[in-house]
Amino acid sequence: MYFCSPKKCIDCKTKLMKKKLFAAMAAVALCALASAAQERPLAQPKFFDNMYVGLEGGVTTPMHGQAFFGSMRGAVGLNIGKQITPTFGVGVESLFGVNTSSWRGRVHSSTAFDNSYVGVYGTVDLFNLFGGYPCHTRPFSIEAQAGAGWGHYFQSGDVPDANFFATKAGLNFNFNVSDNVTIALKPSVLYNMSGNFRQSSVGYNINKASFQLMAGVTFRFGDGFECVRPYDQAEVNALNNEINDLRAQADAQAASAMQWQSRANALAAQLDSCQNRPAQVVHEVSNQYNSVRFVFFRIGSHVITADQMPNVTMIADYMNNHPNSKVIIKGYASRDGNYDFNIRLAQQRAEAVKKALMQRYRIPASRIEAQGEGIGNMFEEESWNRVSICTLETE
Repeated sequence: MYFCSPKKCIDCKTKLMKKKLFAAMAAVALCALASAAQERPLAQPKFFDNMYVGLEGGVTTPMHGQAFFGSMRGAVGLNIGKQITPTFGVGVESLFGVNTSSWRGRVHSSTAFDNSYVGVYGTVDLFNLFGGYPCHTRPFSIEAQAGAGWGHYFQSGDVPDANFFATKAGLNFNFNVSDNVTIALKPSVLYNMSGNFRQSSVGYNINKASFQLMAGVTFRFGDGFECVRPYDQAEVNALNNEINDLRAQADAQAASAMQWQSRANALAAQLDSCQNRPAQVVHEVSNQYNSVRFVFFRIGSHVITADQMPNVTMIADYMNNHPNSKVIIKGYASRDGNYDFNIRLAQQRAEAVKKALMQRYRIPASRIEAQGEGIGNMFEEESWNRVSICTLETE
């Protein structure tokens, strides 16, 4: 076994403590590197994104030398931090032990708190570290937390205030009720690192440690971390080609639109010219108007009424003045009534005009052709389809 002088022993213990601190720092660095290696590509967050603030309340008690539950007292805390990556985060925290010495009749400090701790810390999300970040907030996660800072005992009776260097380690059991709100249960151990080297009390001494069990609520700001797809040059090239094709189509559409606009302008100019042109009276009459006459009937009837006889007379006068002319009479019925009845009625209306021309005006039957055409749909006004259309032809 190796022995050393008191002076050398102090140096040995100092070196040993330094090695432990370096080992702890190396472990945290490895965790951060492993986290960065496993995380998916993330969008660049804003400055205040993933910052958080938390309030805690719970109990604290010494780890040795006193009754575990008998020395337990209340504690409150506050922490502010930022999640650097989905796995690694940093922050500052404070912890205050409630003054309960007076409950046992002991001399106590004049403040509301017996002790306090303020320090910095780092966190590692174990689920994201080993399972990778799933691009959304897990309902439950576990974080490992370690930190160091300044501890303080408030004056109690003749015992003056005392400051000490402290380290803290623990776990955070996080229940994420939403993307921004977390309820956590946080067990941890706080070590008083100060002491007498000769008494072997420096460093991680269970006799100078306290246990905390805290429950808290944390609110996170911003939208969290957003995963992005890895850069794919082939996909980018394909999208660029598609954009160029769409631009070419847009240019072609613009050119076509200009052509149509030019045509529209020309038509508008023609319209203005027509609207400004003086009105002209057309004296020519189409042969169609000379050769066609209409004889209208009442609903359900094939009798030529007195008001329609002038139309029959006009047909007869034309045929008498043009001995070589003929007339084709086509009878029609409207859609009112029974279909079969209307078919017969259309033929009867044609025959009624033929009969009037033969009996009243002595037009030979050889010059008259009567046809029943059935249901008529020549006119939008339904009553106009109850008609015989007489077309005059001259050889």
